[in-house]
Amino acid sequence: MLFSSIPGLQETKEKLIQAINNNHLAHALLFHGPEGAANLKMALALATYVNCENKGDQDSCGTCSSCQKMAKLIHPDLNFTFPVPGSLVKEDDDGNSKKTDILAPWRDFVLNKPYGNLQDWIYHNGFEKKQPNISKAAAKKIIQTVSLKSFEGGYKTILVWMPELMHTAAANALLKVLEEPPEKTLFLMVAHQPEQLLTTILSRTQKVLVRAFTDDEIKDHIISEGLSSREAALQIAPLANGNMREAYRLADQVVDENTAKFRDWMRICFTLDINNIMSWSDNFQTIDKEGQKALFLTGLNILRESLLKRSQLENLMRTAPSDREFVENFSLNAMTEDKIMSIYQLLNTAHYHLERNANAKILFADLSFDMAKVLRRKEPA
Repeated sequence: MLFSSIPGLQETKEKLIQAINNNHLAHALLFHGPEGAANLKMALALATYVNCENKGDQDSCGTCSSCQKMAKLIHPDLNFTFPVPGSLVKEDDDGNSKKTDILAPWRDFVLNKPYGNLQDWIYHNGFEKKQPNISKAAAKKIIQTVSLKSFEGGYKTILVWMPELMHTAAANALLKVLEEPPEKTLFLMVAHQPEQLLTTILSRTQKVLVRAFTDDEIKDHIISEGLSSREAALQIAPLANGNMREAYRLADQVVDENTAKFRDWMRICFTLDINNIMSWSDNFQTIDKEGQKALFLTGLNILRESLLKRSQLENLMRTAPSDREFVENFSLNAMTEDKIMSIYQLLNTAHYHLERNANAKILFADLSFDMAKVLRRKEPA
C-alpha cells in the first residue's frame, strides 16, 4: 500500500514522512477521521514506508521484497487485530488465544474495500446477528507477538482496526506494552470514533487526524480509476460529502434493498396499520445492529433526496432509477418540507439512541407511531 494510492491528503503524508526522516515517529499512533476517510490506507502506507528497502522522499519504492509483501498484506512483520464475534475466539488451557483463521477474508476485505466500515466487514463475513469485538484473548496475542523479534529485522507493526470495539479488559491489558514497547515496534490504531477509547489508551498514542476528502479529490479519483464519467463525478462528489465509501457506492449505483423496506415502512405508518407496525417492530429486533442503523441511514438519504426534488435540483439526485419513482412521489405527494424535516429529526434521534443500545423493538415501535403522526398531520393551506 503506497501513499500514492491515496487521493490527495498531501499534508498528512508529508507530516508522516517528515516524522520518519527526523526520527520523531511515535511508537503508537492513532489514525482517526470520519467514515469513508483514508484512515486504514494511510496506516498501511506508513507501515509499508518504514520497512521499504529503497524509500523515496515521498513514497515507498513499491518494488522491493518488503513492498511486494506489503502490497499483498502478507509481510511477516505486519500483524492485524480487528473485531470478530466472540464465538471465533477461544482460549486454550494456558490462556492463549485460539482464533479461527480469518486472516484470508480480512486481507480480501482490506484490499477490495479499503474504505469499508464495520457494517461492510460484518456482511463480508456473514457476521449478522453477532456483535464483533476485540477480546482480552486478542490483547494477549498482541503482547505475545511483540515479545518476539521481527522476522526481517525491520519494524514489527501491530495494526489494530476499530480499537473502539476493544473490550475494557483488552484495553487495560495493552496499557503497559503501549507505553513501553520493545524496540522497533510500531502500534497503528485505526479508529472512526476515538472518543469511545479509554483515556488511558488515548494518552499513550500520538493522534493523526485523517480528514475527509475534498470534492475535487473524490472527483479526480473516481474518474482516474474509471469508476465514473466526468459528468457523473461532478454530481457524485458533493453528494459523497467527503466519504469515499459513499462515492464508490454512488458510482456503482447500487440498488439498496433498504430503499424498498423504507418505502413499505412509510406506507404502514401513513395508514397507521398497528398490527403491521408491531410485526415490523418484532422483525426489526431480529436484525443485527448495523443492519438496523443502515435502514435509518437509508431513510435519512431518501429524505435528503426528497428535499433535492422539492427544491428542483433533480440533477443532483443519485437515487437508482428503480427507486426514483418512489422518491418523487414521496417528496411531492405525501410530504412537505416541514414533514421531511420532522421525520429527519426523528430518524436522527432514533439512530443516536440505537447507537447507545436502546431496546430495538420499543425504539422502532415508538418511532413508527411518531412518524405516523407526522405523515398524517394536516398542514395549513
